[in-house]
Amino acid sequence: MSKKVLMVVTNHTTITDDHKTGLWLEEFAVPYLVFQEKGYDVKVTSISGGEVALDPNSIEEKPNWKEAEAELKSTEKLTKEHGKGYDAIFLPGGHGTMFDFPDSEALQYVLQQFAEEDKVIAAVCHGPAGLINATYEDGTPIVKGKKVTGFTDEEEREMKLDMHMPFLLESKLREKGANFIASQKWTDHSIRDGKLVTGQNPQSSESTAKKLIEALES
Repeated sequence: MSKKVLMVVTNHTTITDDHKTGLWLEEFAVPYLVFQEKGYDVKVTSISGGEVALDPNSIEEKPNWKEAEAELKSTEKLTKEHGKGYDAIFLPGGHGTMFDFPDSEALQYVLQQFAEEDKVIAAVCHGPAGLINATYEDGTPIVKGKKVTGFTDEEEREMKLDMHMPFLLESKLREKGANFIASQKWTDHSIRDGKLVTGQNPQSSESTAKKLIEALES
């Protein structure tokens, strides 16, 4: 039986009136293709369902990404039912995740189920925004005491979007008890701590996906 991977993406589209956001395409397309190549059964869902908007700055004309992009035309809405039947979950980023991931009741429930059952949880760039409110049933944050990474405060400030974010991801993960490990900005950096896998930025998309595979196959 092939492994089943649940991918969850953002539907949030605006940071300010003049700054659009959404899903960062590379962080979805590259892992999606890595999982497909491995023969995994990939299910693509989003917080609200329907067509998924891309961050305009992330759109690239790459023919090999077309298959992945087609999956975003009509996504299934994430529900608590998605907490069962999958071997791993992957959260791509994009600034949209900072707004709709932390407060999604369905996502928090699904992550709790995965954590309780010791299944693989992976997230890249801003995707770990989904982890900041995720807890075990006893209320312990799933990132507490774990080595993690994600989009750094330094990278956020360089993009001059820090003042528009509801929180800074690195700071918030540290606040939740994570052992946050940053690398040089805009370089490939991903970490696996047991069944928890995180990547720092778009450049880390492929290595994060491959570490999910490592965690699943080990």
